[in-house]
Amino acid sequence: MHKARKRFGQNFLVDERIIADIIAAIRPEREDNMVEIGPGLGALTRPLLKILNHLHVVEIDWDIIARLEKDYPGGGAKPKLAIHAGDALEFDFAALPAPLRIVGNLPYNISSPLLFHLATYAERIADMHFMLQNEVVERMVAEPSSHAYGRLSVMLQYRFRMEKLIDVPPESFRPAPKVDSAIVRMIPLPANEIAVRNEKLFAEIVRVAFGQRRKTLRNTLRSYLNEGDFEKLGIDAQLRAENLSVTDFAKVANYLHQRQADG
Repeated sequence: MHKARKRFGQNFLVDERIIADIIAAIRPEREDNMVEIGPGLGALTRPLLKILNHLHVVEIDWDIIARLEKDYPGGGAKPKLAIHAGDALEFDFAALPAPLRIVGNLPYNISSPLLFHLATYAERIADMHFMLQNEVVERMVAEPSSHAYGRLSVMLQYRFRMEKLIDVPPESFRPAPKVDSAIVRMIPLPANEIAVRNEKLFAEIVRVAFGQRRKTLRNTLRSYLNEGDFEKLGIDAQLRAENLSVTDFAKVANYLHQRQADG
């Protein structure tokens, strides 16, 4: 029996009812270009392979890779299971055929940086379904002016439509984590719906604004905007970052981008 490794953030899903609910939510189809991040002991891998012609998996644990190679030996030009050994944070998802459908029980210790990494491939992705710590999912789908709304909310919502689908209790895993989990669906927004013109500047503004989230925008963005700028934007400088919508942040970034372009 494989022992879960803490350094890889491993908690293996064992609840058959939850597994069935996840597969039903994903709705895999035979010809899908699907990749699973962190297949672990195969809780999702097995039912997916019953439907899919072909599945890619990205796995960092060599013991699990050896188990997968034994259970699904390669053969032919296109084996049923293609195993990509390595860290998902460094994996080039552009090397896989698009449109990609990505699924996985993501390690809680790298979930945020991994989501940011995946966001850079959004134009090649059809959808993503992930198991994450419930607190992270709540932050992802949070509305402005709520306690959970923050940098992660803004940086993902400008690229994806997101929906919390299923609550997953700790006892659904082995070993049981100390937190609740949830399934989230992420669908990339069409390019024409993305209002941001300079992604690097947008990310910078969001980071700085939330860097001291209890301070007002007048203070956090003072290096970027003066009173006249706030008036032109129609944004109250007394608000905090958590009060701005994704559209508001895009408006600020686009305003600054145009000002730079105008010299």
